[in-house]
Amino acid sequence: MNLLMLKGNTMNRLITSIIYFAVTLVSLSLTACDSNNDPAEISEINDNRSEIIIAGSTFASPFFEKVLQTYEQGTKFSYHSIGSGAGIEQFITGDADIGTTDAPINEKEAARLNENFEEIVVTSGMISIAYNVEGLTDTLKLPRDVYTDIFLGEITRWNDPRILEVNPDINLPDSAIQVIARSDNSGTTFAFTNHLSTVSPAWKTTIGATKKLDWPGKTMEAKGNEGVSQRLAITNNSIGYVEFGFAQRLGLKVASLENKSGKFVLPNNETGDIGLVDEFYSEAEQVVSSITDPEGESAYPIVAYTWALIRKKYETPGIGSDVRDFIKWTLNEGQSLAAPLHYLPLSKEIIQAEQEKLGLYIIQ
Repeated sequence: MNLLMLKGNTMNRLITSIIYFAVTLVSLSLTACDSNNDPAEISEINDNRSEIIIAGSTFASPFFEKVLQTYEQGTKFSYHSIGSGAGIEQFITGDADIGTTDAPINEKEAARLNENFEEIVVTSGMISIAYNVEGLTDTLKLPRDVYTDIFLGEITRWNDPRILEVNPDINLPDSAIQVIARSDNSGTTFAFTNHLSTVSPAWKTTIGATKKLDWPGKTMEAKGNEGVSQRLAITNNSIGYVEFGFAQRLGLKVASLENKSGKFVLPNNETGDIGLVDEFYSEAEQVVSSITDPEGESAYPIVAYTWALIRKKYETPGIGSDVRDFIKWTLNEGQSLAAPLHYLPLSKEIIQAEQEKLGLYIIQ
């Protein structure tokens, strides 16, 4: 009996020791986790960070998405590709911390901001005229007056004599041209129509440069550069205007366009760079007017800048400095991301001038 009690006591002490040892190990483990910042805990904290919203240009959305993938800072950023017009509106209302647009902000929009903003050029690119003509694999040449009249609805068939004249070796069908254009308030549309207004008196007097218009005839409309590109890819005998990178990614054929020197030029990084003016103009409107019809025999004729709209003073503490650091990085390291995506890196002159604007910030 005593032997059994002794064995029982021994067993109890052994069990107690094991439990104590296990508890000690767990405690040490938890302490070590606390001292080394448990990754799960950091992730939870990071997920609760305040988010800086960038909204606007579909033209530049692949560039900004790549920038945000590469930019490594503590603050969380997100890009909403909703079109330049919607981006400007969300910036004005405060729903976006940064607005992006391919059209400079106008006087009416600026008045709503009470001058508490700055426009920073952040990237540039090309607007291509892409087409999907059944059975056509050759590169189509389009003179200035021809592509303007196609979008005016004056040229309506692919075998129109004016198209055949400059494409004598191409077998074009006797089919109706299906124009595809933007339905939303678009900076791409502004840059495109601004160019057409410069090269065509008829366009200038009837439509002009605008972010949104009532397209003539049976124009098919789609939202964003994404929507126009996708619609072109599935619509036979169609033509439309899209940022060049979107056309490249979907494998769309793009036209060789007649430039101011009378040469037919395809969009690429070299011809696009020639199309941009290196001299910097202090006002956004002057930058736009300088590139509506570029000089140079090898210049691609339809190029555009994208601006970031930022506030000189942000109400929420810390956002001003985070936004400034992000834009500064985009103007410097971020420019290396442009060319692989078919955007055009900014010139040193423009980068320097835009960085000087960042000094207008009241940092909070």
